[in-house]
Amino acid sequence: MINAEREQIERIKETAQRQIWVTFQKEGIHKYPAALTDPALATGDEYDVSFLGYPHRHTFHFRVWIDVWHNDRDIEFIQFKRWLENLYKDAILALDYKSCEMMADDLYLQIAGKYPGRNVWIEVAEDGENGCLIKYNTHRPNQLVSI
Repeated sequence: MINAEREQIERIKETAQRQIWVTFQKEGIHKYPAALTDPALATGDEYDVSFLGYPHRHTFHFRVWIDVWHNDRDIEFIQFKRWLENLYKDAILALDYKSCEMMADDLYLQIAGKYPGRNVWIEVAEDGENGCLIKYNTHRPNQLVSI
């Protein structure tokens, strides 16, 4: 490999976007009240989802990605995961009757408050089956920090 190639590889490595991710689960009850009366949802045929208008249980699966500025545990996985789980345990956040997208927005507000200026992606799924992915991009380039 010639020097120019090595330099290019080093530049790419140094400017790479770095993210960690963690997962956790939370059991919750929610409902979609509009499903009871909205004709697009309460269709009376095989596409009928009016049952969603009643409280029902899910295990919500969360996956959260967040920018890190360097490779040496800028944000430690286990500590980040425990902090996220405690947001629900300590009733800072509640699932209530929210959609997966609403849950992601609520969670993002907490993360952005503690870790400002970082891109955060949040995936929330009902029973690990159907869900959302929202990418909260700060448009701030990854910064390397000397360690």
